[in-house]
Amino acid sequence: MSKFLVIGLGNPGAEYRHTRHNIGFDVADAFVQKHGGVFRQDRLAEVAEIKWKGKLFICIKPSTYMNLSGKAFRYWMDKEKIELNHTLTIVDDLALPLSKLRLRTGGSHAGHNGLFDIQNILGTDKYPKLRFGIGNNFPKGMQVEYVLGKWFPEEQAIVKEKIEKCVEAIENVSVMGFDRTMNLVNSLAFGEA
Repeated sequence: MSKFLVIGLGNPGAEYRHTRHNIGFDVADAFVQKHGGVFRQDRLAEVAEIKWKGKLFICIKPSTYMNLSGKAFRYWMDKEKIELNHTLTIVDDLALPLSKLRLRTGGSHAGHNGLFDIQNILGTDKYPKLRFGIGNNFPKGMQVEYVLGKWFPEEQAIVKEKIEKCVEAIENVSVMGFDRTMNLVNSLAFGEA
């Protein structure tokens, strides 16, 4: 059975729930919920196993806080003996507008503290990422408050639609591969007439 590791990035704790920085957790939750799974607390992460179309998905939400995400990533990748090219990290991205998702098989951490730690621990940036654009609609000096803040009411519908597309992207990667899925995902534009 083909195995995949899905890593939703975020921070544990009620105060971080459904914030922009925790969109990785929300996507992982949506994927697991769609397929009837349940997360359990395990070593360094909440973990759920999903079987779908002959594939096994190990889904993790690190409980280490964002800036130590690499520890959970490495532990579960090694424990489950999953190749790096069979991983998918879901992460918020300030540099992308809310209207966009971007799937890549590599790429730098771009200043994201979760990706920075993963890259540091793995010793490479050549691992697949699904970047969820959160935009940069904040006044100068307010980046932390924006990233750790909740979605604006007018963003909710787009966020919900994008989460659904992220869930489809996880499924598509496992059956179609990255190249075809990238073509589908990277051309999408949300909330634009």
